[in-house]
Amino acid sequence: MNKKKSGIIGIIITIIIIILLVTLSNTEINNLSFAENAVNKIVMPIQNALTYLKNKISGNTTFFASIDELKKENEELKKTNSELETTSRELEIIKAENETLKEYLNLTEKYNTYTTKPAYIISKDTSNYNNIFVINIGEKDGIQPNMTVIADKGLVGHIISVTDNTAKVQTIISTSNTVSATLSTSRDNVICRGTLNNNELKATYISTYATIAEGENVETSGMGGIYPKGIHIGTIKQVVNTKNVIDRYAIITPAVDFNRIETVLVITN
Repeated sequence: MNKKKSGIIGIIITIIIIILLVTLSNTEINNLSFAENAVNKIVMPIQNALTYLKNKISGNTTFFASIDELKKENEELKKTNSELETTSRELEIIKAENETLKEYLNLTEKYNTYTTKPAYIISKDTSNYNNIFVINIGEKDGIQPNMTVIADKGLVGHIISVTDNTAKVQTIISTSNTVSATLSTSRDNVICRGTLNNNELKATYISTYATIAEGENVETSGMGGIYPKGIHIGTIKQVVNTKNVIDRYAIITPAVDFNRIETVLVITN
């Protein structure tokens, strides 16, 4: 009997609450009753909590889904970046090879009166007194000591020693190297030697009657048994006059940039 009464009371309370909610929902905001405020105080926190929880769960799900997508995109970007880097390196290698081939072609066309072998520099040994290169061809390629080595701009030096596959080149800017040269205008002969400044040559034994001027070209004279005649050496940078005209000398700027040179030709005939 008590259970029946309790059930009836529960039904009645439920009906009353529903009626109150319907009534309150149709009431204007300005006429809120005390009962509605009480209901709102009870219901709203629960509703807000449920809404927050729902949004939190939904947001987390979206967040984790975004993380997975970002990881996938990141892996794809890494793969693409690696492929691009590989392609870039390959293009740089091809570009360098093309530049080398073009330089060889220019050299061969420029010095077509000589029989030559192209080579590139594989190491450099530089000091205040010597400037020596090692090139990638040697005795098996027909290279012998005292052969002349040239570059696009002019004279480089000569071969001083060989192995089967390599050769050492002593450059004209070494202090131990001398070149018999001719002034392009007066055709007077001078001797060129390397200086402690590796980017300059010194011209000495200038005739007292020779007319020498800044900017004048200097080329090999063909005397001395090593360098053929007419290969460009450099230009007169400065003429230094001394008290004794016999001792005057000139500073020459080499035509070849020995800091940047990479490819050469060896004259084999």
